[in-house]
Amino acid sequence: MLRAEDGDDLFAVLSAFATAHTIRAGAIVSGIGMVRRATLGFWNGQEYVPAELEEPHEIVALHGSIAEVDGAPSVHLHAGFADRHHRVLGGHLLRATLMVIGEIVVEEFPGKVFGRPLDESFGLRRLDLDPGPTG
Repeated sequence: MLRAEDGDDLFAVLSAFATAHTIRAGAIVSGIGMVRRATLGFWNGQEYVPAELEEPHEIVALHGSIAEVDGAPSVHLHAGFADRHHRVLGGHLLRATLMVIGEIVVEEFPGKVFGRPLDESFGLRRLDLDPGPTG
């Protein structure tokens, strides 16, 4: 479990947590809190089409994975956010700056290394649950 603070970059916090705890295979099980700003992406088959959230939103869902690419953590997140009118938006999370606090549950798979090689047929890095000894 980790707690992030106001102004933190969500991806930087999760990457630092994975590095500090030597997490080479993990899942972001859930997360709550708020974001000051965030960018969601929708994969159109060729690229992520971004949508900017430029005002505060509550985090109502946060899920993802932690893998290793070139010896560093690779964090992949999807999220749902609620605005002040209780409307929910969601998608692939590209960027997020936290507001007030973020509480995130991370599950580690000890002894495992997940990879994230580029799948040329999709143009995406896809999770590899068993990348072999090179990681």
